[in-house]
Amino acid sequence: MGKPTGFMEFPRETPSRRPVDERVRDWREIYHDMSEEALRKQGARCMDCGIPFCHKGCPLGNIIPDWNDLIYKGRWKDAYAALRATNNFPEFTGRICPAPCEEACVLGINEKPVTIKNIEVTIAQRAFQEGHLAPLPPLARTGKKVAVVGSGPAGLACADQLNQAGHAVTVFERDDRIGGLLAYGIPDFKLEKHVVQGRVDLMAQEGINFRTGCHVGVNFPAQPLRKDFDAVCLTGGATAARDLPVPGRDLAGIHFAMEYLREQNRACAGASIEPSRRISAEGRRVAILGGGDTGADCLGTAHRQGALSVVQFELLPKPPPERTAAMPWPEWPTILRTSSAHEEGGIRDFSVNTKRFSGENGRVRKLHAVRIEFGPPDPETGRRPMLEIPGSEFEMEVDLVLLAMGFTGPERGGAIRELGLRIDPRGNVATDRRYQTSVPGVFAAGDMRRGQSLVVWAIAEGREAARAIDQYLMGTTGLPKTGAALFA
Repeated sequence: MGKPTGFMEFPRETPSRRPVDERVRDWREIYHDMSEEALRKQGARCMDCGIPFCHKGCPLGNIIPDWNDLIYKGRWKDAYAALRATNNFPEFTGRICPAPCEEACVLGINEKPVTIKNIEVTIAQRAFQEGHLAPLPPLARTGKKVAVVGSGPAGLACADQLNQAGHAVTVFERDDRIGGLLAYGIPDFKLEKHVVQGRVDLMAQEGINFRTGCHVGVNFPAQPLRKDFDAVCLTGGATAARDLPVPGRDLAGIHFAMEYLREQNRACAGASIEPSRRISAEGRRVAILGGGDTGADCLGTAHRQGALSVVQFELLPKPPPERTAAMPWPEWPTILRTSSAHEEGGIRDFSVNTKRFSGENGRVRKLHAVRIEFGPPDPETGRRPMLEIPGSEFEMEVDLVLLAMGFTGPERGGAIRELGLRIDPRGNVATDRRYQTSVPGVFAAGDMRRGQSLVVWAIAEGREAARAIDQYLMGTTGLPKTGAALFA
């Protein structure tokens, strides 16, 4: 701990955002950098709390007090080494993780918590800028080969750990760019893609082989991987979007959120998209169904495309602004969160259920909905029934509807079908405690195994799967456990 009284002397300070009227005209990240002096003061706010609950709040078990102390002392290179010991990609999590570590910060019991997330991303940025990230290939190779299918955060973390253990790793990606969700699912204003490419380039220099355009189980057979590699790890994510089976769903102008976000990310990357086929919010009245992070990403994208108006509907009630007795510290609280996209405009509306769509000439023109409330819990299931409020029906004119209601699990075709993998009751790929599927030598990690979750959980899953694979191949492993495994 750098300064014992720091948490009493310095208030919480976060980086300022670029003005709304400026940032909605481009796709660059929205935050200004903080001065080194300001960041060192934020690091000084980390208390001598005895038991750092931030460790448990983070699925990776990041040793947060250590690098807070190091930046307070100006030891940025050492701070990166401490950060990298538990997190393969702090430059990703520091930008897009919702920071459960901050909600678990002991200082957060009665004050504003330490700005862990901003300190994390700054440590990573400085490491890149100051050249502390020279390629570090393993000193020796084991002679074992591993195929990682999917290059999202789980796949990249798994590949990185296995490569460090000395195995020859090949990552197969169905898209034309490496990164999965990081490359095509998250808007550039939250994560500019040169950040992803910088890490991928470094991993390639360390010996990892990347192959794009390989949709395993579709245009690239899955079974031969079992013969050509000593182990296979599937990290394809939970990409089967939840649909809305209501009348009028087949009208033109109604799209899944990831279809919309993916296309804009491709455009930002320089892809040529035929104007007549492009999904654009320009000059349109947009309705977003879903109040989570994906819905907010659609909101920010619609602002930048020049939407005439945007409304974001959420089925659930409006969350409280602060913790309640049902959300005790240090658990993650379900509270109302305002993202940068919400600052930029649009309307948020809660407890709304969409009943149907209507249109003209095959295109959506109206959304028909009703307001709802939730009744008392069922004595047997504990579930609260959804009840329509009589007389609350309404309709609104729309030109574009984006379905951002989450995901139901991995796509069942492709590698899952070809390999004959068992599916668990939640619809995900079933594994044992060692991340191995029902097929020997085939492992799974990330959203494909866990279900839709956070990027930080995907990285933790990838690290744990790599540890299991290393033990499977070698009989023992020197790869570290993640925080999630230690606290399980």
